[in-house]
Amino acid sequence: MQARFITFEGGEGVGKSTQIQRLVANLNKRGVEAVRTREPGGTPRAEAIRSFLLQGKSEEWGPSAEAILFAAARLDHVNAMIRPNLESDKWVLSDRFHDSTRAYQGLNGGVPTKLIGALEQLALDGTTPDMTLLIDMDPELAFERVRKRAAEDGLDLPPDRYEKENLDWHRQLRQNFLDIAKRETERFVVIDGNKSANDLETAIWAAVEERFADEFEN
Repeated sequence: MQARFITFEGGEGVGKSTQIQRLVANLNKRGVEAVRTREPGGTPRAEAIRSFLLQGKSEEWGPSAEAILFAAARLDHVNAMIRPNLESDKWVLSDRFHDSTRAYQGLNGGVPTKLIGALEQLALDGTTPDMTLLIDMDPELAFERVRKRAAEDGLDLPPDRYEKENLDWHRQLRQNFLDIAKRETERFVVIDGNKSANDLETAIWAAVEERFADEFEN
């Protein structure tokens, strides 16, 4: 079976991390070896950049500088983690990838399209997702879910660099992702994030199974 690269996109708190873990388990049941990762992050160097970014230390530098930092993390992620695993016939599932830079720094941050495109070309070097699952959800409801989960777990964490933005900013972010999905319908599948975790898992598996049906049959 050909190794596949699947990315998950969406706003803050829509449940990407949980669903990636569940999809890995479902693939394993089918005899598919899969690994999960995240952006920014996935390698020691990229995780260091993640910490710097999400703590807001780069905010005063502006969206263009942040886009460059994300690209630097992505370049290492692709070279040291994503591509080697794909070449070893493992499926790779990533919590965010280049579409997040398009939506956050490009469309919300106003970074010129030419710069975003140049950074993509540098960082991806031809390694593009076979499928992108966009979990779509009203950001207000998503943040309510995050607060409820944090209360249940007894956590009181400060918001990160992007969680602290206002709801209008996150509503525009949601629209950015939907607009990107409309332009790349062959790669994207939009999943309703208002479902329960179990129903969301079922919907995601159905989409993956349909996309790669021939391979699973073999």
